[in-house]
Amino acid sequence: MTTTVSTPLAGRVAVVTGASSGIGEATARRLAASGAKVAVLARRADRLANLVTEIEQAGGTALALSVDVTDAEALRAAAERIAAELGTVDLLFNNAGIMLPAPIEELPVHQWQQQIDVNVTGLMNAVGAFVPQLIRAAADKGVADLVNTSSIGAQNIFPNFAVYSGTKAYVTHFSRTLRTELGAKNVRVCALEPGIVGTELQDHVTDPGAQEWLEGSRKEITWLAPEDVAEAVHFLAAQPAHVNLQQITIMPTAQAS
Repeated sequence: MTTTVSTPLAGRVAVVTGASSGIGEATARRLAASGAKVAVLARRADRLANLVTEIEQAGGTALALSVDVTDAEALRAAAERIAAELGTVDLLFNNAGIMLPAPIEELPVHQWQQQIDVNVTGLMNAVGAFVPQLIRAAADKGVADLVNTSSIGAQNIFPNFAVYSGTKAYVTHFSRTLRTELGAKNVRVCALEPGIVGTELQDHVTDPGAQEWLEGSRKEITWLAPEDVAEAVHFLAAQPAHVNLQQITIMPTAQAS
């Protein structure tokens, strides 16, 4: 009996930022398994190297680039290398992010700036580096995708998450507005808003109140796995060219808000 492997993304070239763990890592694997050539970007070169090895052993094609999204020049250089080695990028999963909740009155200015630098400026750096390729790819293939990771925090209210949620509200509104520019060029734009996902994001939280809330939530409900979100990214990228899911909110079934 012959087993047929479905590869609806064959011929596509994808970039995943924040690919060394969690949602980014899972999405890189899923896109590669569906036939896309995948460039994985993050700061941790060792983790990326392991991921590329796994993808290649499974029959996929991947390229690892150790890049910090806050470095615009490094991202532009990465974009040029990816185009030269894999081809013109037609799918960008803009996923790098950081979550550092804390009460505003404590004035954790450094943490505020970190979240703005990665979640807003880093996202914009990647847009600047790769959107020209997305536009060229869409003109050639008839479709390209820009998927930006936002959060349910862009919609709902969580104490001590004001700065983080503010950065993610920016991502959602930016994505929906940018779609009015890029949609006419056959570049689909989607804001992906996950609820609680079990990733390293929670490990960076130092605020006791937020830690207590997260630990309580982990005991009470089943969180999303990174693979659940990866499947959503794959689903929207595999849609017919005329179909744009402009916003996806994906929640654990038992998470109320």
